[in-house]
Amino acid sequence: MGLPLSDNALKILEARYLKRDGQGIVLETPEEMFRRVARHVAAAEKVFDRQAKTGEYEEKFFDLMSTLTFLPNSPTLMNAGRQLGQLSACFVLPIEDSLESIFETLKETALIHKSGGGTGFSFSRLRPANDIVQTTSGIASGPVSFMKIFNAATEIIKQGGTRRGANMGVLRVDHPDIEQFVTAKRDPGELKSFNLSVGITNEFMEAFEQDGDHALVNPRNKRAVKKIGARELFRLIAECAWESGEPGLLFLDRINRDNPTPFHGPIEATNPCGEQPLLAYESCNLGSINLVKMLRKGVKSMEVDWARLGETVDLAVRFLDDVIEVNHFPIPEIERMTRANRKIGLGVMGFAHFLILMGIPYGSRESLGLAEEIMAFITDEAHTASRGLAAKRGDFPNFASSIHARRKEPPIRNAMITTIAPTGTLSIIAGCSSGIEPLYAVSTSRVAAGGVELSEIDPVFRQIARERGMYDAGQQVRECSRSLPLTRPPIPPEMGRLFVTAMDIPPVQHVKMQAAFQRHTDNAVSKTVNFPSHIPVEDMMEVLRLSYELGCKGVTIYRDHSRAGQVIRCGTDKVC
Repeated sequence: MGLPLSDNALKILEARYLKRDGQGIVLETPEEMFRRVARHVAAAEKVFDRQAKTGEYEEKFFDLMSTLTFLPNSPTLMNAGRQLGQLSACFVLPIEDSLESIFETLKETALIHKSGGGTGFSFSRLRPANDIVQTTSGIASGPVSFMKIFNAATEIIKQGGTRRGANMGVLRVDHPDIEQFVTAKRDPGELKSFNLSVGITNEFMEAFEQDGDHALVNPRNKRAVKKIGARELFRLIAECAWESGEPGLLFLDRINRDNPTPFHGPIEATNPCGEQPLLAYESCNLGSINLVKMLRKGVKSMEVDWARLGETVDLAVRFLDDVIEVNHFPIPEIERMTRANRKIGLGVMGFAHFLILMGIPYGSRESLGLAEEIMAFITDEAHTASRGLAAKRGDFPNFASSIHARRKEPPIRNAMITTIAPTGTLSIIAGCSSGIEPLYAVSTSRVAAGGVELSEIDPVFRQIARERGMYDAGQQVRECSRSLPLTRPPIPPEMGRLFVTAMDIPPVQHVKMQAAFQRHTDNAVSKTVNFPSHIPVEDMMEVLRLSYELGCKGVTIYRDHSRAGQVIRCGTDKVC
């Protein structure tokens, strides 16, 4: 019996994940890939128990992945059981205010990208452009100029030979070069390998609310160099995001409020998609549970199989903790920090399909309540599983100096446990909607990582339309009414309300959904707030402000067709 993989899943797997020989010939099937990963990760069981039967957990891990119930991040699927052996997706590297630090980090970045990981940096410690360089009596070129060097290096190096590297660049809102940073992508050719986020502070948001001035401070000597209107800068951020989707925002004080190991440094940056805040030299491996697989038929409708979800969480936490043991880290500093805190990121995918199958419209009050209920359950179960591992394997080495110990909490194996990742290609492999996003459209075309072109009618829509005798395979992408393909007979209203898409949902509801998940997530949440192309800048400003008020740790906004070469489009490429 073959694996339940779609044609698009097979395309992605063959393009990026399956082993090849020196001539590029594919050497393994998807089933063999899952077996390779399961065997390699299960080998960690021997580290903790020499009598362990690794075959037992190999089978459990294989079943978890091959049924598409849970998938780990891409580097684990690509590299487990292979020579490279680097299994983490997320890294943060430090950049201090010296050429030695900058170019040492550039070298480390190259090694991480070569191994398949993505990197995040804060450039906030670098002195501003035109500041004095005392050792040479020259002037500094500033953070943005050095970002261009990192960008050029990233463009040259392919991640693990399968995709170009990705970076997150962060600059604090009080850095003197913040306006140059915010406007850097007004030139669409600049910093193409970077996502940009402004590091927002509570102090700045207070100045914004009071329509006051905000001080810009030279990080070299901690002196204020000028003041700028907080609302003026906030509007500039919104205007640039309206033009290109960037920058996003990171709420640094909120992130550090939840920093489990503050004695080992502040958190200043995240991975490229913003969901994983990390200390300097930390890495994290992620994995996502397919919520569609957590449904069962009830008396009248589909319902959550809570027992199965709990069992899946328990096994997934064990899997991710095992990954740390068998991981080959690209540099020694990363191995030390990762093993000291043992952060993992368990999240979900398929949430939009999960809601549709339960008969609940995305963005409704019921959907927001269910989001909180599901994520609270997952995080509680994941913490219980991690404490169970700590009892057998020991707590994470920095536990004694962590906020967990200060709060008199029981020992726990992993400093942080849950994260909501975007699951772009993983959700294609799993055949479900991505992360916690709504459907972008029912008929889509996209260019996936690795340059693979994919067109698709949403599989759940196709299933339900066929059951109702409405599916017209020859007509479904010829003409679109907003997002729904034409069918005969027309789609009934009750079905249309379930297949609500990203552009149909008011931006405020996008933010409320992100906040609902964030309230029960240890790390952060990757979620895009989608806007139709005609939206005014003022609406974007309101959403940015609301994301702070509702407790999000960051926010990413995107106006339809604000970039050339948009990755995912309605099947008709219609501007929404």
